Parts: sequence; C-alpha cells; structure tokens
Amino acid sequence: MRTTKYFTRRVLFTLVVAMLASGVALAEVVVVVNPGSGVSSLSKGDVKKLFLGKMKSLPGGPKAVVVEQAPGSPARDVFNAKVLKKNDKKLKAYWSKMIFSGKGKPPEQVANDAEVKAFVSSTPGGIGYMDGSAADDSVTVVLTIP
Repeated sequence: MRTTKYFTRRVLFTLVVAMLASGVALAEVVVVVNPGSGVSSLSKGDVKKLFLGKMKSLPGGPKAVVVEQAPGSPARDVFNAKVLKKNDKKLKAYWSKMIFSGKGKPPEQVANDAEVKAFVSSTPGGIGYMDGSAADDSVTVVLTIP
C-alpha cells in the first residue's frame, strides 16, 4: 500500500513539473503587423474579427492580409484558445460554413514563427501571430497575449 502512494505521488509530481515546463517554452504570443501599416495597437476584439474574416481592414490602415500558423503550432493553440475561443475542430467547421456561404475564406497558413515574421514584414497590411521571443523590429507588436 505504501509503495502505491509513493508511486502515485511521484507520477503526479512528474505531471505537474511537465505542465509547468511546457508553459515556460511559450511565454507569450504576440500579434504583429507590417510596420508600414500605421497601426500601433489593436484590441483583442479587433484581432478576433480580423482573424475570423469579420473585419477586412486594419483600423485606419490598409486592407488586412491575415496569416496564421499551421495546426499543431504551440502559438496557434494559445492564439485560438485565448483570442478566437475556438479549437482547431471548431475553427475548421467555422471556415467550412464561411466558404460554403461565400462569406469568406480562411487565412493563409505558414509553418512557424519565422515564416509569419517574413510574411508580415514583406506584406503591406500583413498581420499574424507568433511567440513573443521571435518578434523584432521587422514587425510591429500590436497585442500581447500572456
């Protein structure tokens, strides 16, 4: 009996440590825009509307060209959960409905933070999200998602 309690505590401790360590790997996600857009900040609501195709232009700026990371990306998981409030399955269903009704199409997908940065920095009106540690002066951070 004593061995079982020890084993259970050890497993729980290992799981807690693993969960904490995974949170350290991705401290925060940031939403970035092309520096030439003239936008210096966005609300979470505006970002949600842009990524769901309900808003077509950056506030006071050019037409938005949205890019997202591919499924499985840690930044995508955080962004979808905290900003869009949808998991990949719900997001796929949402975009299927939008495409079928002719109301919109999903954002272009790229593989990782480096590709988001390259796309946004070279695309007028470009907007995307990435791990905050990957952002530099080639993009403008407009929203931080802890």
